[in-house]
Amino acid sequence: MNSPLSLDVDRAHGRLRELTVIDVRTPGEYASGHLPGALNIPLDRLHRALPVLGDARAELLLVCRSGARSANACALLAEHGVPAATLTGGTVAWAERGHELRRPAGGTRAGWSMERQVRLTAGTLVLAGLGLGLLHPAWQLLSAGVAGGLAFSALTDTCGMAALLSKLPHNRPRPADLDATLAALAERVS
Repeated sequence: MNSPLSLDVDRAHGRLRELTVIDVRTPGEYASGHLPGALNIPLDRLHRALPVLGDARAELLLVCRSGARSANACALLAEHGVPAATLTGGTVAWAERGHELRRPAGGTRAGWSMERQVRLTAGTLVLAGLGLGLLHPAWQLLSAGVAGGLAFSALTDTCGMAALLSKLPHNRPRPADLDATLAALAERVS
């Protein structure tokens, strides 16, 4: 797989008005702070946006927390002939450079990043497997399974645990109105 085109934070900040920014994080993560003007199309729903993104005349910039999910999204779009760039370092790098992150009107509480949720869940499952393993050795398989999943995740640059966690209600504090987002996107890219 070729590396996707990427823009560093300073270059993206200077060109923000020229770009159509798509945030591929969960609605909960998006609500915790996103680039000004970014539209939220979660990675697991990006396939629905392909027809609109394929018609885009504007340059697309895909964003996530660190750049990993947006790189995966760029690869998916490239498979369908849609050019896009990813923001190097994601919203973390954006905020570290002192640039504004917006939050939806109505003030939602800041949620935990997906990476933090995965670390907490994996760590809790490993500890539970080790602790319950004192009662019966078969429980240690839980810890082994999590370790295997983390190794697989690193090797494939995917994360099944994140995919599962993204479906939980706290990661979707408001239903993602994908149809409204796609309508807004269609207006921007034409």
